[in-house]
This record gives sequence, structure tokens and C-alpha cells, in this order.
Amino acid sequence: MNDFEKQVHQYQDRIYGFACYFLKDQTVAQDITQDVFIKFWEHYDDIDRDRALGWLLKVTRNACIDQIRKRKTRRKSVTVDSENLNRAESQGPSPLAETQASDFDEHLNAALDNIDEPYRSVVVLREVQDLKYKEIAEALDMPLNTVKVYIHRGRKKLRNQLAEVLDHEAA
Repeated sequence: MNDFEKQVHQYQDRIYGFACYFLKDQTVAQDITQDVFIKFWEHYDDIDRDRALGWLLKVTRNACIDQIRKRKTRRKSVTVDSENLNRAESQGPSPLAETQASDFDEHLNAALDNIDEPYRSVVVLREVQDLKYKEIAEALDMPLNTVKVYIHRGRKKLRNQLAEVLDHEAA
């Protein structure tokens, strides 16, 4: 296996997971992931190997934003399918636990949908993709302190959105 293939295997799940969270559509996320790795191949000699993940996430985010813009111009409805997105499968969870997890995923996705950019990207990269602050800064081409501020504000916005979603559902 050559170096390029190793990096593809190393990063493909992260890129796909990020695209899924951003787009809420597994099929489109697969297409975006493929397009991103085609661009990666085209620019492979120009990319520093230590910063490949940041470059890939940046390209993925831009491709997702472009896709969302296309959706808005076409005015198609978007379906939320949060199943199988970075959720660890446990040995035989109870139906109640599965229902609660599914409900939480729906609430989380609804709350994330209501958070503006760049807060959504920063929160997803940190909390879902588990990237370090420096990796997020490189991926989004932002200063490190800006990333820290956006994560703090994004988490606050997410908490507020989750509270609104949960309060609205309880009423």
C-alpha cells in the first residue's frame, strides 16, 4: 500500500463522518468524500503530510457548504438520518436505551442545524470528530485563539438550542 492509500484509509472515516454531520445525507456525504479524495490526489504533491487532515477537512467543509447552497437554490427538502453516524455499537442495548439515544441524536441534529457557521463546524470538529484545537485551526484556516472562542460560543449556542428543542418538545 503506498503513502497516498494509507492516508486515505487513515482519514476516510473522519471525512465521511464530518460530511454526514454537516449534510445529514449519507449518500451525498459519500459523494463529497469521494470528491475530496480526488482533489487530495490531484494536489497530493503540494500538501504537507503533517497537515493533510486539516487540508482534507477544509476542502470537505467547503464542498459541504457548496452542496447546501445548491440545495437551497433547488429548494429540495432535506431528510435527517442520524443513524450509524459515529455511534459505537454496544452489545445488545435495550430498546429504551436505543430510543433515548435516537431521540438525543435527533435533538442534537436539530440543535446543530440552528447554529450558524462557523460555530457549527467548530463544534462538530471538536465534539464529534474529536479534533484538537490546533487541528481545527488548520482545517478552518483560523487563528488558534479564534477557534477557542468559537468553540466556547458554539457550545453555549448548542446548549441554548438543546434547551429550546427539549423545552419545546416537553410543552
